[in-house]
Amino acid sequence: MKAPLIALVALLATPAAAHVVAVPGEAKAGSFSAVAFRVGHACTAGDATLKLRVEIPDGVASARPQPKPGWTVDIEKEGDRATAITWTGRLPDDQFDDFALLMKLPPQPGPLVFPAIQTCEKGESQWTEIPDPERPDEKLTRPAPTVRLTPAVAEQMPAMPGMKH
Repeated sequence: MKAPLIALVALLATPAAAHVVAVPGEAKAGSFSAVAFRVGHACTAGDATLKLRVEIPDGVASARPQPKPGWTVDIEKEGDRATAITWTGRLPDDQFDDFALLMKLPPQPGPLVFPAIQTCEKGESQWTEIPDPERPDEKLTRPAPTVRLTPAVAEQMPAMPGMKH
């Protein structure tokens, strides 16, 4: 591959890593699952990320943040339920990091959307766009991190000798 083509491929690949994304992007409905919100870069080149706020969707029964050395954590609640988690610290633009939550996920399969706001030294990026089910191929510029909940698989009973299935 020639140098200009390599540079073009690298440039085109960059936007996919530019978003705040949920990792893993899939989990079993109704399970306890650890999901990390990955920050791949700052709001603008050379700008450090100072804060990440992740909203917890209705249906998530509990959300507990993983502590991060050098960062403070604020948990917003309505009653006993966490509604948003905010990490405050400093993440230089030339680094990435994961901000993890342990959650009890809703029992229904489907997309679970976590709007996120990334605050930087020189502004903020709102990762809050939600796909329109009527236009599934629409390209979003600031998509909210999403976890696709898959149906829980019922455990099968082990076969017993002499029984027909």
